[in-house]
Amino acid sequence: GTKLTGQIIAEEDFRIDGAIEGNINCKGKIIIGPSSVITGDIECVNVDLMGKINGNISCSENVILRNMSQLVGDIKTQTIEIEPGASFTGSCSMKSIGKQA
Repeated sequence: GTKLTGQIIAEEDFRIDGAIEGNINCKGKIIIGPSSVITGDIECVNVDLMGKINGNISCSENVILRNMSQLVGDIKTQTIEIEPGASFTGSCSMKSIGKQA
């Protein structure tokens, strides 16, 4: 039942189980619980989404969209996992980590 409005900057992993209106910048992993609703952009290393996001995601490593998650926004990541039942409306661009020609 908690609602937070404003920007979040975190140095370590954390979990969200509530509503957030604002951008999130995390130098670790973010777990977004099934009852969470986020309106804003997310920048992090890894994100595990079970709730709803209306905003863009930029991850340096991995994005996981769990079976009941809903995302409206663009994704920039190295790898992505989308489970059956997840809803994703937007575009996805993936960064490669191999040698460049």
